Amino acid sequence: MLKTGVVLVMGFINVVYAAEPTANLSAQLASQVLANSKVQAADKFDDFLAQLVSSKTLSQQESVLVAIKKYRANKTLQDTELHQMQRLLGLYSRAKYGQAAMNTLAQLVAIPTFNVEGLEQHDNPQFHKMADAIANIAQDFNLAFRNIDNRVYEVSVKGSSDEVVGIHAHADVVPVTPSLWGLEDGTKLDPFKLTLIGDRMYGRGTEDDKNGIVVSLYAMKVIQEENIPLLRNFNLLIDTTEETTSEAIPYYFARNPTPNYNLALDGGYPVVIAEKGFAGITATFPSRSGQAKQSALAEIVSISGGLAINQIPAASVVTITTTDATALVSQLNLLGEKFVVANGGDFSIHAAATSQGVELTVKGVSAHSSEPESGVNPVSRMFVFIHSVQQQKALFKLNHITDAADYVVANWGLDYLGKTLGIDFSHDFMGPLTSSLTQIKLDDDSLQVGVNLRVPVGRDVVKLQQEIMDKLAKWNKSSGVNVAYDIYMSEPMYRNPKGAWVNALLDVASENLSMPREFGSSSGGTSVHNLPNGVQFGLAMPDQKYSGHNANEFKRVDQFLLDLQIITEMIARIGQIPSLE
Repeated sequence: MLKTGVVLVMGFINVVYAAEPTANLSAQLASQVLANSKVQAADKFDDFLAQLVSSKTLSQQESVLVAIKKYRANKTLQDTELHQMQRLLGLYSRAKYGQAAMNTLAQLVAIPTFNVEGLEQHDNPQFHKMADAIANIAQDFNLAFRNIDNRVYEVSVKGSSDEVVGIHAHADVVPVTPSLWGLEDGTKLDPFKLTLIGDRMYGRGTEDDKNGIVVSLYAMKVIQEENIPLLRNFNLLIDTTEETTSEAIPYYFARNPTPNYNLALDGGYPVVIAEKGFAGITATFPSRSGQAKQSALAEIVSISGGLAINQIPAASVVTITTTDATALVSQLNLLGEKFVVANGGDFSIHAAATSQGVELTVKGVSAHSSEPESGVNPVSRMFVFIHSVQQQKALFKLNHITDAADYVVANWGLDYLGKTLGIDFSHDFMGPLTSSLTQIKLDDDSLQVGVNLRVPVGRDVVKLQQEIMDKLAKWNKSSGVNVAYDIYMSEPMYRNPKGAWVNALLDVASENLSMPREFGSSSGGTSVHNLPNGVQFGLAMPDQKYSGHNANEFKRVDQFLLDLQIITEMIARIGQIPSLE
């Protein structure tokens, strides 16, 4: 164990820069190494390397064999040879701890760490349970653990300097609607039980973001138990409020030094250097008793939507009271069929009689609000359909829900680019402004409708916010609808993609994933948004739909194991660069 540490120090500090450096292991070669390696529970990294030397897997890879032999013989390594050893360390981590990491993910998914109305996260017993679980894992892995007032859980591995790299992940998840968790074949899923079906691990938090916690813990475990020397410290900072108030990380930094460099395992590969600004617009409609329009006898008395402003749900449901449920069901289904055809045909509308009257359901495709194009929003479609029914048949009494439908149609519609309100614009690198009508909150006093904007570079956010308020105020005046607005908006993030730090990250991700060596932009915001040298480093693939925040959230097994491999290599690589500048 000590030998491993000494050799990497020697290989790093005494780097000899080759005129034509040899290539690192390709993703294809890495797969061959994994396929032909058998790592036992008692094996160490040196045993893994000895096995590779004696096998035929690398028989045609002379440069890699030379690096391994020099490493095991305590000889000085060239820079690329050191990178090869770091990659092999990642493969070893995956081979040895892949199944154990999946088991740990199941343990954390089983803890329902969503926001409970009226209860602070740090007072929630489920988060206390999560803190205990992380503390026990850290102790088992011989890693330092601190619980900062139940706001942030810190797990760290020490280096030889005072410099700190912050790895950011979060333990909180968005709420669930259990009835929507089911597969097309009829299989019912428990959101808080990891269910493995094929190559998918289903469960809330498997993608966002408990997988990031788990792969970081196991990567740090390997670094620690193999005595891999680091020139800087790594702190895994586990947030508890990322999905709600985002207050935990600022609370932590008010009491602890801010890391010099920060990466979030809560976005996309390979390296994301730009994040759109986050905006929330809440329209509050005071409750009012239904007023008949013409001969309307039915009244919409409830409506559902997203449970969080950053969540596009799979369905929206309204309850309607009526004196003739049979007739109303027939009318709504006929009008619904025509509405679906006229608006893309990629969602459904169905009305059914119940003991309370009529239940009307619009089913779409759930998505993260930062990627509205990847889903089909049932909330906006429900409001627009209600408005359409009123325009054609005037079936509903006028109340706060029909008021909201008028507001949605006039200002947001089915568009997700802000065109209806006239605030659309785009940035060459970061893409367009997007809007998602998501959250619904309804009680005896009011109906709240939340819209989530993601704003790229290109507009002054203060001026944009005022423009939105002016446009909504103008509509208020012309419509006469009683509504109040609350709006907040953050600046977008756009980093300079220069320096050893981000380019080393880019090498690690793009090489392991066979991706183009290109920096990326994200519509999703993370906890590194306002931190020094903050970037996203996975763990999602940009060419696959993000399942976080969706019903039936899942993480692919192969990708999870790749994440473990990549994060292990990343810590070794970033930890051993002389300077990150």
